[in-house]
Amino acid sequence: MTERQEKLLHLLTETPNDTFLLFAMGLEMVKENDDNKALEFFKKILAVDENYCALYYHLGKLYERQQHEQIAMSVYEKGLVICKKLNEQHNYNELRNALDML
Repeated sequence: MTERQEKLLHLLTETPNDTFLLFAMGLEMVKENDDNKALEFFKKILAVDENYCALYYHLGKLYERQQHEQIAMSVYEKGLVICKKLNEQHNYNELRNALDML
């Protein structure tokens, strides 16, 4: 475990539902190619705050990497709806591009 991961986990013990920390830890797991752990962190974000727009791109990519294209497509589509509702144009554009490439 890296020093960064240890720090993130420590912070998560203090604030276990902090979406930014959960997202950062999920990305750390993606870098480690630990898709199962990354998925755990990403799913927790969905349970805490499904409006966390940045999540949908990375969650969709994770499903794509696991050869779950239909699930990835659903994730991208849900993210597009949420990003549009929240006027998150940058995240919306990333999701639109990812969906078009799929």
